[in-house]
Amino acid sequence: MKFYIATDHAGIRYKEFVKELLESKGIEVEDLGPYTPDRVDYPDYAKKCAEAVREDAGSFGILICGTGIGMSIAANKVKGIRAALCHDAYTAEMARAHNNAQILCFGERVLGQGVVESVIDAFINTQPEEGRHAERVAKIMQIDEANN
Repeated sequence: MKFYIATDHAGIRYKEFVKELLESKGIEVEDLGPYTPDRVDYPDYAKKCAEAVREDAGSFGILICGTGIGMSIAANKVKGIRAALCHDAYTAEMARAHNNAQILCFGERVLGQGVVESVIDAFINTQPEEGRHAERVAKIMQIDEANN
């Protein structure tokens, strides 16, 4: 399992925590920046991560900004990507089970580190469900194809 991770300036403090957490679970992590707390534009990093996930089949991403909202909106503009803004373990589980999300987004300003850990655990330990959920994901991807 491999994760790409990127943040903006409002999510950079959690990046090292998340990297260490994933690596402690034996998960490969590629840090896409930024590497300093200087102000940056979140769409640049969301795009970088989403494109890396799209090009590396079977990989996943984590995007962190102040709220997670901007990162999720920007990442979902990349063709073929399903990025989910999650606030707790339940939403992370459903993002994987029902939507086969490849990218987990959350906000450093809205989640404590304990919640982040449970969100990540739920995301990595949940498999996509088949049946009606796979059919719905296929419909999402049809919309994606029609609009790109």
